[in-house]
Amino acid sequence: MKEFVQVTVDGIAAGSIYGAVALALVLIYRTTGIVNFAQGEMAMFSTFIAWGLVQADVPLGLAVLCTLGLSFAGGMVIERVIIRPVEGSDPLALVIVTLGLLILLNSGAGWIWGFNNRAFPGLFGDETLDIAGVRISWESIGITGVTLAVVGLLFLLTQKTKVGLAMRAVSMNPESSRLAGIRVGRTLMIGWGLAAAVGALAGALIAPSLFLDVNFMGAVLVYSFAAATLGGFDSPVGAVVGGWIIGVTEQLAGHYVDFIGSDLKILVPLGIIIVVLMVRPSGLFGSREVARV
Repeated sequence: MKEFVQVTVDGIAAGSIYGAVALALVLIYRTTGIVNFAQGEMAMFSTFIAWGLVQADVPLGLAVLCTLGLSFAGGMVIERVIIRPVEGSDPLALVIVTLGLLILLNSGAGWIWGFNNRAFPGLFGDETLDIAGVRISWESIGITGVTLAVVGLLFLLTQKTKVGLAMRAVSMNPESSRLAGIRVGRTLMIGWGLAAAVGALAGALIAPSLFLDVNFMGAVLVYSFAAATLGGFDSPVGAVVGGWIIGVTEQLAGHYVDFIGSDLKILVPLGIIIVVLMVRPSGLFGSREVARV
């Protein structure tokens, strides 16, 4: 029983990481209706900026805060310069643009920082708690706590502030929002900026458990897509819950199913994506679309 609880706890910790990146995907989708395939590379690039600041003797906490601000500004610039010219065009064009952005950021990071692995310092230390024989690291507790805090802040933003209400209005009907006096362009920029900042935070939380390199977010993005698909691309809560389900399922399958092991765990999120799209495309917490016949 202790072994099962330990594996489940590890799965929740991993799922919190997937949920944090899925939050960034959901933010952009809710605001613009775009699935951003470059979200992982944006987070990777931001994490390298934080690493560079730490190497310049900036305290880790301050380095992460500065990176969040830079990422927010960078996300707005990306929306204004790269995304806005193709907004409203064919969905395939938007997919190609985000994939191009993925390649651009990956190549740019390799050109600036190289392709070697680097260690990234942890935000919460290396200590662990032992509760009834189950070991829980402070890193896992911190990541889960930060993820839940971000969900809470996003809820307050979208429900209690003018900016959040404008983002919700723009996501539902941009044209009517313009007629109501909402500055749609600025709102979209803010949405991309927030998603970039959340992704940067996720990258800083993930990097200590992985080696920091230009490709370290690749597999994480697959799991995060699965989390967002399972929870619903228009639900921040669903993104986190979906991340936990993916993380726990992955850990249990890798531990108890012999032919999966550690090498084929990537099949778990891919299988979940396929099943969810077949059974409930809107996800567990997503809003179903109602079409008039």
